Amino acid sequence: MQDLWRLSAAELAGLIKSNKVSAKEAAEAGLARLDAVNPKINAVVDHRPDDVLAQAASIDAAIARGEAVGPLAGVPITIKVNVDQEGYATTNGLKAQRDLIARVDNPVVANLRKAGAVLLGRTNCPAVSYRWFTTNLIHGDTKNPRDPAITPGGSSGGAGSAVAAGIGHIAHGTDIAGSVRYPAYACGVHGLRPSMGRVPAFNSALPERPIGPQISAVSGPLARTVNDLRISLTAMSAPDYRDPWYAPVPLEGPPREKRVAMCLNPDGLNPVPEVVAAVADAGKRLREAGWIVEEIADTPSLREVAEIQTRLWLGDGYEAQLAFAEREGDPGALACLRGVRARVHPFDLSQALTRRATLTREWFAFFDKYPVLLMPVSGELPFPDHLDRKDEASFARVWHAQLPQIAIPFMGLPGLVVSTGLVGRIPVGVQLVAGRYREDLCLAAGEAVEAGGTPSSPIDPAG
Repeated sequence: MQDLWRLSAAELAGLIKSNKVSAKEAAEAGLARLDAVNPKINAVVDHRPDDVLAQAASIDAAIARGEAVGPLAGVPITIKVNVDQEGYATTNGLKAQRDLIARVDNPVVANLRKAGAVLLGRTNCPAVSYRWFTTNLIHGDTKNPRDPAITPGGSSGGAGSAVAAGIGHIAHGTDIAGSVRYPAYACGVHGLRPSMGRVPAFNSALPERPIGPQISAVSGPLARTVNDLRISLTAMSAPDYRDPWYAPVPLEGPPREKRVAMCLNPDGLNPVPEVVAAVADAGKRLREAGWIVEEIADTPSLREVAEIQTRLWLGDGYEAQLAFAEREGDPGALACLRGVRARVHPFDLSQALTRRATLTREWFAFFDKYPVLLMPVSGELPFPDHLDRKDEASFARVWHAQLPQIAIPFMGLPGLVVSTGLVGRIPVGVQLVAGRYREDLCLAAGEAVEAGGTPSSPIDPAG
């Protein structure tokens, strides 16, 4: 069978478990695809073919013994370089961490192994995972396979680029302000940021922690089908005692009415016409699929929520973060920190957390009325690459456009990006949000939107 790398994760796992294809064949196909296209996009920055084939051999041996091998049996996937994978450096895009070799797997990595996945390679991110663009001084620049002139997104830009180009069937990413959702949007695939506490997390103690507490950063999947996101979430969310904030909540919640609030211009975002058209079209697709879609003039606060989320993310320990970035010398990290200084420093944690409780209650009340919210991912189409480093006005433009991504993690809510089309060769999509731990509602609505058409993938990288 040719081009196994083109299949969905669900299709490939089914073939492997039924002995129609071996895990070794799938791994070899994944490695061949990586070799063929990664030099053009630099999505995967560390991989070891012998290790990949050894993992696949273990899956084939387990199947031969009649053992259960999990829902991702033999499926090649990628892991972002900011989480621990035993024996590999957890660089987080930093020269300073090039020799920080993980002793054990992060829980999300361990869970993916338990589900039978074959870890194909490690994907790139910006230094300290700060930006919606992906480059650093240790691994270099990652390109968008659809158009090298636009960002692949960030911080999980390598993940988005890889899965769009057929390097792995699922990509692991992390998201504190859009870092799963924006690469999915920019690369024309789908991405899910789960609820806070849904996916367990733990990295071994680092000698220096250049980031604050990241109290709402979570791991999530990127994939080419919404169903593959569902399967990935099931695998990633298995319990692990190492995460004290892990929430053992069922993946399927109580039935809700198929009702969506659609907001074209949340909290003064003023999106470009192409983004408005994409959201309106997704609303039409949902209506045609039997959902009740009610257009609303506005949502609860996004602007204030995003401002406080930015302070929680970058304000806590700001001076230490800046000093670390200065030692690293990464231009993007420095541009990020210097660009937000006025809005995050000085920082009052108690005040931020108090206001967080009030604003979160307002959002919970909203989702008591509306099971799902449909809104833009960004106020703009995917940016020209490295736009945030052009000048102060461009930096402000980027941060304003990303308002819907920055805000959602503040309340610990799940957010799903579904790619819906192309403007020329530039992807566009929509964001679906639901109440905490209701990823099931996001995914159900996402499949209805997906059924109306998505950009073809995987693709060969554009020139």
